[in-house]
Amino acid sequence: MAKKIRVTETALRDAHQSLIATRMTTEEMLPVLDKLDKIGYYSLECWGGATYDSCLRFLNEDPWDRLRTIREHCPNTKLQMLFRGQNMLGYRHYADDCVEYLVQRSIANGIDIIRIFDALNDIKNLKTAIKAANKEGGHAQVAISYTTGPVFTDEYYVEYAKRIADAGADSICIKDMAALLTPTRTESLVKAIKAAVPELPLQLHTHYTSGLASMCLLKGVEAGADGIDTAISPLALGTSHAPTESMVAALSGTEFDTGLDLKQFSDIRAYFMTLREKYIKSGLLDPKMLATDANALIYQVPGGMLSNLLSQLKQAGKEDKLDEVLAEVPRVRKDSGYPPLVTPTSQIVGTQAVFNVITGKRYSMCTNEFKGLVAGEYGTTPMPIDPEFQKKIIGDKKIIKGRPADQLKPELDKLRGEIEQWIEQPEDVLSYAQFPKVALDFFEKRRNAKVGINGDKLDKKNMVHPV
Repeated sequence: MAKKIRVTETALRDAHQSLIATRMTTEEMLPVLDKLDKIGYYSLECWGGATYDSCLRFLNEDPWDRLRTIREHCPNTKLQMLFRGQNMLGYRHYADDCVEYLVQRSIANGIDIIRIFDALNDIKNLKTAIKAANKEGGHAQVAISYTTGPVFTDEYYVEYAKRIADAGADSICIKDMAALLTPTRTESLVKAIKAAVPELPLQLHTHYTSGLASMCLLKGVEAGADGIDTAISPLALGTSHAPTESMVAALSGTEFDTGLDLKQFSDIRAYFMTLREKYIKSGLLDPKMLATDANALIYQVPGGMLSNLLSQLKQAGKEDKLDEVLAEVPRVRKDSGYPPLVTPTSQIVGTQAVFNVITGKRYSMCTNEFKGLVAGEYGTTPMPIDPEFQKKIIGDKKIIKGRPADQLKPELDKLRGEIEQWIEQPEDVLSYAQFPKVALDFFEKRRNAKVGINGDKLDKKNMVHPV
């Protein structure tokens, strides 16, 4: 029986997050938004993930303005975001009131589909966000963070999919952020999950790093997947995704036809090609990120993590250490209970691997985040951590065995009070909650810009950051 395959375009979020560390600006998106809206995509992934942080930290943009702008120019297409469960869009666990408010404001400002995941596949860390999305009338798509290792069998993922269904998800996504899927594994996994929870649509997300993405998507569709994530061709391949046009062509005329017209992509491709050339010329897009590297199957490093690792090592003048760091990553991952490598665990494990290599002595220096991971502050790891290793890393620090957010008191009112003088919109408290220093710097720049436009003198009393 023929089935129209849903296509989610990632150019506005994951594609540029994977290739250029999330540096595409809203201004660069504007000329193509109306054209994207006319394609007939199932959804445009355009927000969440690292876009929020990047807007504030590097681009001097309000992420909420970006969302509202995209919504205005794309009235006919579902807008999708990536949401890290109890981590929201930041790098720690937040109180439930913050999680519920971010979901509410995201949907109020134009998001239709919230793809929610937990870096440890710990369902306890997802339930608040799922319930909030259900309450606000949004589509809660829960992602399985795919990885490999002793515990990660089809049975493991099927059991997780059942828990996801029981928690109230509207659909499921297999999220292969590190390009670890192979075509045969994709086929068996999709069949197993669809057999276990046939009532929920299944989306397939993988990266091109290892060179297998197109084959995985095709096998997944043939096995029963309902939708696929792709990227317009100038921002595809390498650490990004399979090209949208190629997948549309591959499925055209088959029982899995996407219903999209290949001719419609010409102008969009041409526009993104100009951006690609601009990024390469400026050095923002490193050609290394466009190369296939089957070592990804060994190193298990997702595309966004790889580009950021390379960027960090360049800044430290240690680019020559990249291969050593990549070889150390799976060892650190094994020591810390085999966490899937996705934000924030990818950053935690990656940074610790960098420290281990640069210092020359493993775990002689540990980040607070790595200590937190080992102590259970991010949830329950897929495999138990060796107690001797735990003691070596955290000493006598208390190990959290329940839901980490249960340790947190409501935060919103306190946070609002701290930035009362800076608030210009309800969402500002969420920027501050997730990125306190970065948000305050942004608020100051925002106020200064308005003062400059109005020609008024600065009121220095109001420029002092709250303690």
